[in-house]
Amino acid sequence: MQAVSVSPVIDESWKAALGDEFTKPYFASLKQFLVEERAKHTVYPPGKLIFSAFNHTHFDNVKVVILGQDPYHGAGQANGLCFSVSDGVKMPPSLVNIFKEIQSDLGLPFPITGNLERWADQGVLLLNAILTVRANEPGSHQGKGWETFTDCVIQHISKEKEGVIFLLWGRYAQAKEKMIDAGKHHILKAPHPSPFSVHTGFYGCKHFSKANELLKAQGKKEIDWS
Repeated sequence: MQAVSVSPVIDESWKAALGDEFTKPYFASLKQFLVEERAKHTVYPPGKLIFSAFNHTHFDNVKVVILGQDPYHGAGQANGLCFSVSDGVKMPPSLVNIFKEIQSDLGLPFPITGNLERWADQGVLLLNAILTVRANEPGSHQGKGWETFTDCVIQHISKEKEGVIFLLWGRYAQAKEKMIDAGKHHILKAPHPSPFSVHTGFYGCKHFSKANELLKAQGKKEIDWS
């Protein structure tokens, strides 16, 4: 049986930004669901990593947002950052395709690790819409409350910040566009980097160089995508 954290271990900047979100009834129901799930099943990522995206990218530092759907469901893969895997873990196909596009777009060498903490620490919020998953069952924690929470995160970023660059890959991420104020922020859209859709426009989208150009135009430090 896995240990369960009853309180979110999340950076204070997000607690301040999100206000009473953690005390709302839906969040209490979500926590109870996770307690029950962990008593019966293996759940990814481990409890201490659920809010990694927020702990690596503080609210005040958000410059770029990349949206994913739910965590990887294989053993040892999910580390709380969308598309990312921990050091030493084989890169999933979508992540390989992301690095291929970076290689083509920016001429950077292919990395030896799929751990994207280095992006997150520079202000790239790597946000899954759903923050947990049952082992080997993708989408198994859909509709349990995570989407309400992460939609709130997107809306707060849109409302409280300016000039954030949202990278929306695939239809699921692009459905969140309606929550973003396009008059204040930049939205870049492309197909999902999965092997099923990468050749329909993700390759060649140049989102990484475009994001840096937009940051530079605002006088912000560019992201080192290596």
